[in-house]
This record gives sequence, structure tokens and C-alpha cells, in this order.
Amino acid sequence: MDTERSDLIESLRQHRRFLRFTTQDLTDDQARERTTVSELTLGGLIKHVSATEAEWARFIVDGPRETPEVDWANIDWSNPPPEVAAFMDSHRMTESETLAGLLADYEEVAARTDALVESLPDLSATQPLPKAPWFEDGAVRSARRSILHIVAETAQHSGHADIIREALDGQKTMG
Repeated sequence: MDTERSDLIESLRQHRRFLRFTTQDLTDDQARERTTVSELTLGGLIKHVSATEAEWARFIVDGPRETPEVDWANIDWSNPPPEVAAFMDSHRMTESETLAGLLADYEEVAARTDALVESLPDLSATQPLPKAPWFEDGAVRSARRSILHIVAETAQHSGHADIIREALDGQKTMG
């Protein structure tokens, strides 16, 4: 494996480790607990980051999915359309989910992503981005940039997790 791929995988692993560390020794109830004004919880963050990583890895191989038309500017957030409700639920740890189960799912996603990074024939290969209000029309994303997005997403949410955990019980990832 070349240096670039090794560096990408090591960066992914480091940020995943920081994120997972924030959940160390928590109960399921603690992993569901909101500690800030946002709806974020530690279990919800693990679930979201795992789903996001899996989707970007899938995108690298298969390209964009067909997405339903959603009028994002006019959503009734008290009664969102089913597609939006499902997206919102991808950020929440439900009563039927366990932290151990979410972490195990995340480990599986991580292993698949690492194997993908190792095996991709060309990190410069591109896919068209799906139509969405947060993407420029006609834009493409390379495999490399998609992997870097996974790194950035994991690092950003690791920071969110630190804040939530510190507010929960004073525990910090570092320091």
C-alpha cells in the first residue's frame, strides 16, 4: 500500500478512535442523553457518523443514489415528510438500539471503508454529486476528496462528542 493510502487510513482510524473514546464506560441511557441545547447525543453521533461514512464509501464505488424531491426550504419540521423523518432518525439513538450495537456497526463500516481505501484502483476517479441544495449543480467528487470528507466529518463530530461528554459527566477525551 502506498503512503497516501496509509496516511488516509491512519487519519480515519485516529479520528474514529477519538470519537469512540467519548463513549467509553457509558450506559445506553447516558448515550441517549442530550446535554446541550442541540439534539445531539453520543449514541446519535456514533450512528450518524457510521451511516455517513458508509454512504460516502458507497458513493465512491456506485455514484449518487436517486434521491426524492424534498422542498427543504418549506419543510414543516413538526411533521416532516417520511424521507426527512428517516434522515432525522439517522441522527438519533432509538430506545431499541444499544451503544454496544451502534459501536459494533461502526466497526464494521470502518473495516469496509479501510479495505476500500486499500483496494481502490484510482483515488482520482470521480463521481457526479447528487442534486441537493448543499452541492453545486454539476459538481463531481473524487474518491480522494470523498475519503477526506469522511475524515473531516468524523473529526468534526468527535469535537461535538467531547462537548456532550464533558457536559454529561465531566469526562474529556484529552486533558
